[in-house]
Amino acid sequence: METGNISEYLKFFAALLAIVNPVGAIPIFINLTVDQTPDVRNKNSFMASISMGIILVVVLFSGEAILRFFGISVGSFRVGGGILILLMAISMLHAKMSHVKQTEEEELDSAERDSVAVVPLATPLLAGPGAISTVILYAQRYTSVAHYLYMLGIIVILVILTALSFRLAPTIAKMLGKTGINVVTRLMGLVMAAVGVEFIANGLKQLFPVLGG
Repeated sequence: METGNISEYLKFFAALLAIVNPVGAIPIFINLTVDQTPDVRNKNSFMASISMGIILVVVLFSGEAILRFFGISVGSFRVGGGILILLMAISMLHAKMSHVKQTEEEELDSAERDSVAVVPLATPLLAGPGAISTVILYAQRYTSVAHYLYMLGIIVILVILTALSFRLAPTIAKMLGKTGINVVTRLMGLVMAAVGVEFIANGLKQLFPVLGG
């Protein structure tokens, strides 16, 4: 069966972790659950993480069908996804939340919701356009069952890390402080920028084979 090597899956994990950025989402999670009891907050952290995982798993197994349905080539999607991720990375390098993930209107609307686990936490905050694009693009590399199982395992690990981050959100926020979280966000933004550029470069090579030399 054709699968990638370990370094490819480590790169996928690093890219997905940078884009989801559960540590960077902690201030928003705390703000959305500030009036909730610890039990309700923990339930929301669990539900948000599970919902994010379900969204990414559905995309993992249906991404190819989605591209075919809209008649989009993988090369075009690589360029488009790369530009999207690069725009999000630029916002993160300034320690800001990209409007691709959540606009000001959506933020105000979410403040009025009793349950924030699925919207806006799971989507678009965690499993947003950037994460969905990344899963689809990495899934297209190989067609073997083992490849999809490896990617599924990485998504499960990310769900666990996100759930732990949100459950320990008050402690992490107190330890890192605003400056520490901003530093983590900028580092994740740097990784995202590299991922975005790589997607754009590979997409352009697919669209224009002459660029591959």
